[in-house]
Amino acid sequence: MSHSISGRYRKWQELAQKELRGSPLSQLQTHHPSGITYKSVYTAEDLKSGAALADYPGLPPFTRGPWASMYPGKPWTIRQYAGFSSAEESNKFYRDNLAAGQKGLSVAFDLPTHRGYDSDHPRAAADVGKAGVAVDSVEDMKILFAGIPLDKMSVSMTMNGAVLPVLASYIIAAEEQGVKACQLRGTLQNDILKEYLVRNTFIYPPKASMRIVGDILTYTSRMMPRFHGISISGYHMQEAGADSVMELAYTLANGLAYLRLALDQGLGIDEFAPRLSFFFGVGMDFFMEIAKLRAARWLWHDLLLPFAPENPRSLMLRTHTQTSGYSLSAQDPYNNIIRTTIQAMAAALGGTQSLHTNAFDEALALPTPLSARLARNTQLILQKETDLCATADPLGGSYFMERLTAEVYSKAQALIDEVEACGGMVEALSSGLVKGRIETAAAAQQARVDCGADQLVGVNCYPPPPSEKPVEVLEVDVRAVLEVQTRKLKQLRLQRDESSVQSSLNRLRNAAQQQKPLMPVVLEAMRVRATVGECSQALEQVFTRYQPTVSVVSSVYAASYKSDGGQLQDICQRTRSFAERSGRRPRILLVKLGQDGHDRGIKVVATALADFGFDVDLGPLFAMASEAAKQALENDVHIVGVSSLAGGHKTLVQELRSELDAGGGERIKIIAGGVIPPQDYELLQSMGCQAIFGPGTCMLECADTLLRLLDA
Repeated sequence: MSHSISGRYRKWQELAQKELRGSPLSQLQTHHPSGITYKSVYTAEDLKSGAALADYPGLPPFTRGPWASMYPGKPWTIRQYAGFSSAEESNKFYRDNLAAGQKGLSVAFDLPTHRGYDSDHPRAAADVGKAGVAVDSVEDMKILFAGIPLDKMSVSMTMNGAVLPVLASYIIAAEEQGVKACQLRGTLQNDILKEYLVRNTFIYPPKASMRIVGDILTYTSRMMPRFHGISISGYHMQEAGADSVMELAYTLANGLAYLRLALDQGLGIDEFAPRLSFFFGVGMDFFMEIAKLRAARWLWHDLLLPFAPENPRSLMLRTHTQTSGYSLSAQDPYNNIIRTTIQAMAAALGGTQSLHTNAFDEALALPTPLSARLARNTQLILQKETDLCATADPLGGSYFMERLTAEVYSKAQALIDEVEACGGMVEALSSGLVKGRIETAAAAQQARVDCGADQLVGVNCYPPPPSEKPVEVLEVDVRAVLEVQTRKLKQLRLQRDESSVQSSLNRLRNAAQQQKPLMPVVLEAMRVRATVGECSQALEQVFTRYQPTVSVVSSVYAASYKSDGGQLQDICQRTRSFAERSGRRPRILLVKLGQDGHDRGIKVVATALADFGFDVDLGPLFAMASEAAKQALENDVHIVGVSSLAGGHKTLVQELRSELDAGGGERIKIIAGGVIPPQDYELLQSMGCQAIFGPGTCMLECADTLLRLLDA
C-alpha cells in the first residue's frame, strides 16, 4: 500500500470512528431476556475478553466443534423425530422417509407408553397412538422396525418413564432380527431429571427413577458399546420457557448429576463420559443459539477437567438439536417454514451433530406426510444447495460471536454454580428453584408477546387475511388404533405362557425391593412376552407412582407487561366488577386431562388469570374427566379450562361435559386451549365447549372472552 493511500486510509478510519462515537448507533443496545446485552458494534477490543478459541475444530476446549473435519468431512445427520398411530403405520412412515434421504430414525412413543400404561388401560383411552406410536410389547417393536436393518441403522428413542421395558423390547426385537445388542447403534434419551423439571412423563419418584437411569447406564456401557444410554435434554426446558442461557446451564447441571451417578455405579470417567450426548432446542434468537452451542462445548470441557479424564473424548460435548416447537404459530402457519429454516441454519452454524426440523403444521396437529417432507427437505437443501458444509465453524473469530459465546459461557456458569451450591440438580429439584425460574421466564415471555414488545409476524403484527382456508392436518383415529392395540394385547395374553410371565414379574418386583440390577430381569420378562404396562406396574408396586404438587408463580405476567397498561387495567377492573355483582371473584379450574404432561401453557394461563383477579385452581396432572368434574363441582367453579397438546381433546371434552352434567354442574362452562386444529372447533362447540384458544392467544383477549361468557 502506497504512503498516500495508507494515510488516506487512516484518515477514513479516524472519521468513521468519530462518526460512530457521535452517532445514536453507539448507544444502541438490545437486551436479551438472559441478561446479555447486544451492542450495536463489536471490535477487536471485545476479543480481549472473548472465548477460549482453539486454532482448529477438534481441539480443546472444542468451542469450534468436537471433530477436526466437521461438516466438510461429514454433514450433520438428518434425524427426523416421528411416530404415530400403530407400529404398522409408523413403520411405513419410517421406510418412506429413509428412502427419501433421512439418515437416522428418531422414535416418538405415545403418551401411554411413556407413562407405563398398556393401550387397554382405562387412563390410556384418549391418547393411544395420538402423539407417538403405541408400543405395548416386543411384538409391536418388531413390527415397528420390520424391514429396517438394526445393525446398520442408528436409532434414537425418546423414552424416560418406561425406559426399562421399552429398551428391553428394542434389544429383543433386534435379537429376533438376528442382531446382537452389541451391534446396536443409537441413543436412548433416559433423562429423567428434566421430566421432573418440565416435561412430566415420569412414573416413579425421583430416587427410584435415578436408580433406573444408573442401571441402564451400567448395562449399556458394558453390553452395548455402540449405543448411548443417555441423551441429556435441554430442548424441553426451552419449550417450557427457559431462555437460551437457562437451557444451557440446567442441561449441563443435569449432565453433572448423571456423571456423578455413573461414577457411583462404579463406571470410570473414561468409560462413561465419551458416551454422553446432549440435546438442545434452537429458537429464533439466531446468534444467541449459535453462541449457545459453541459455549456448551467450551463449558462442558471445563466442567469435566476436575474429573481428570485421560481420554480427550471424555471432554467433548456432542449434541443433537431440534428446531423450536414453541416458536411455531397456529396463526399464519406457513410462516413456520421460514422460522424452521432460520433455526436449522443456526443449529448448523453452531456445529450440531444431528438435527430434527419441525413441520410447519405442528402448532395445529401431528405433521402430515407433506409437511414432514418439507421439514426434511429443509435440511437436505441446506446440505446440498448451500455452502453451509464447506467450512468448519464459519463464524469463528467474529468479534461479535466470540464475545457473545464468552458471555453465554459466563452467565451459564453462574447458574450452574447456583445449582451446585444446592448440592446438585437432584437436590435443587426439591427446592423448586429451577422449575420456578423456568415458569417465571415463560410467563414473562407471554407478557412481552401480548404487549407487543416481542413481535411475532402473523400473531401480534401483520396478521394474515381472515379468508384463508384452514391448513389440512393429519387426523389419527384413536378409536381404530385403540381397537387394534387392544386386539393385539388380547391375542398376546392368550398365546404366551402365563405362568412364565407371572414368575418373571415376581422376580422383577423382588429385584426392585432387593436393590438388584433391573435390566437383566426386565429383559427376561419381555422375552416371555410380558407387556410394557405389566413391567411398569410391577415396579410401581415397589416404587409407587409419583404425583407432583402443582403450583402457580404469581405476579409475573402483570409485572412483565410493558405497555401503557390501559387494557390490563380494564380487564382487572371488569374482574373486580364481576366480584362485586356476584359476591365472589370469577373462579376457574384449569386441568390437564389424559397423559399429556406438557404444562407450560396451562401454567402461563394460570399466572395471567390470577394476576387479572381470577381465583385459579390447578388440577393435578394426568387427570381423568371424572376426576376433573369432581374437583370442579367440589370447588364450585364457574369455568373449567381444558389444556390439550396431544390431540385427545375430542374424546376428553365430551367426557368432561357428561361428567359435569351428571353431577349437577350444567351451569359450569367449558373452554379449551392448546394444539387444536380449527377443523375441530365446530365439533368441540357441539359438545358444549364455549370458547377455544389456540397457541399464541393473547392472555388479555382470553380474559376478555371469559368475562363475556360469565356476563352472558
